[in-house]
Amino acid sequence: MAIDALVLPLLNVPLFQGLKPLQISEIARRADRIVYKPGDVIVTAHADPDAAVLVVSGEAVRTEGPGLTEGVEAVPPGALISEMTMLIETECSSTVVARTAVRALRITRAEMLAHMTADPTLADHFIEKISGRLSSFVAGLQQIDQSLAQVGGAPPAAVIAEGAKTTVASAPVLH
Repeated sequence: MAIDALVLPLLNVPLFQGLKPLQISEIARRADRIVYKPGDVIVTAHADPDAAVLVVSGEAVRTEGPGLTEGVEAVPPGALISEMTMLIETECSSTVVARTAVRALRITRAEMLAHMTADPTLADHFIEKISGRLSSFVAGLQQIDQSLAQVGGAPPAAVIAEGAKTTVASAPVLH
């Protein structure tokens, strides 16, 4: 895979949007290029992986995980699977399996930490992106709280806070 073919899928990942072209090229350069065969497990639920996987091409499906009610769910090219595992130690929430040959980039935590050490603005970018997501989530909870208060059935703040912890902890990491 040529480096340009690897940079293009990274440009569409929300977590990487706003990075400088050189930073994105460096992420692509440091990533492992991998091909999963049909039936290969890309990530496993409840495992502790050390990398995120960006699907570049091919068909993959999510077979287990939060919000999956029946059957399987397609994981399209461009999806970054288990994104937080490239930044922190965390458990996968879903199982994803290759349906056809899947070309992918495996972005390891070790390489990302080395890249962030060499370029601290990269770490700042990720902090800003993740903080923005959490702020949006909290704003959504506040809107729910206000709506409930208007109808006279507002739950105690502790119940909302506990629900937020559960939702954030169990949210799928597919984008």
